[in-house]
Amino acid sequence: MIKKILVAQDGSAHGASALGYGVWLAKRLGAAIAGIHVIDVVLLEGPFLHDISGAIGFEPFLNFSAKMREVLTIRGNAILESFRETCAESSVKSETILSTGIISNEICDKLRLHDLLIIGKKGVNASFERGMLGAATESVVRKSPRPVLVVPEKFSEPVRPLLAYDGSPNAGAAMHSAAEMVKALSLPLTVITVSSEGDEGKLIQEAEGYLKPYGVDARYANIAGEPPSGIERYYKENGHDLLFMGTSHHSRIVGMVLGSTTEHVMRNVNGPFFLQR
Repeated sequence: MIKKILVAQDGSAHGASALGYGVWLAKRLGAAIAGIHVIDVVLLEGPFLHDISGAIGFEPFLNFSAKMREVLTIRGNAILESFRETCAESSVKSETILSTGIISNEICDKLRLHDLLIIGKKGVNASFERGMLGAATESVVRKSPRPVLVVPEKFSEPVRPLLAYDGSPNAGAAMHSAAEMVKALSLPLTVITVSSEGDEGKLIQEAEGYLKPYGVDARYANIAGEPPSGIERYYKENGHDLLFMGTSHHSRIVGMVLGSTTEHVMRNVNGPFFLQR
């Protein structure tokens, strides 16, 4: 059961949405949440600092790093103070973490003592990022030791969750998380199976057998065609608003990609994703 939730905060609209989902889950699950803001060490020690200091007439690192750190620390504390106020208004137990380092590394390190990470699909530089995810979010998802809930720019309370199950170990772990969550939230669950011809019944039987002890209000369907487009189409046509998936890997560069199915769905579906690695 999810009892400790880590929420990434960066002062962006996506960060505010992550907090909205965090407060919603914490209240419904009786969980505590922690807000984490990471001061990006790249801004303090990387080429960026050389470029900026030179542009404004300072010698590189001549007291500039200290000033930059001070400014970023003040901003980080303000973001976390807003986080605490929002949690207090909702009577949710919270704590805050201000850290300095590589953003994805710091988040994943702190995540080891939590059950779930909630992070925005993009961050403060959303308008400049062309990919399906912000750079920090994508790196976190690839490295995360725990499940990650990746959320869109605006919070909306989910009522029609969907689980994509293909029989893989990660999909099985995602089914466990989905069962625990929808049971606690008193929500129905639709399970779609993604299978090769002739395996449809087997996968549905597996899902039914697993979910039966949970007493979940579950519905089952098998999708035709290719898994990426099939999941996307079913999600949109049936009005779902939360997707549980196990990240899919089909090559040796597992640590570098999320998997073709996962990437396609996240690129084409505008909604929250519960990703299990």
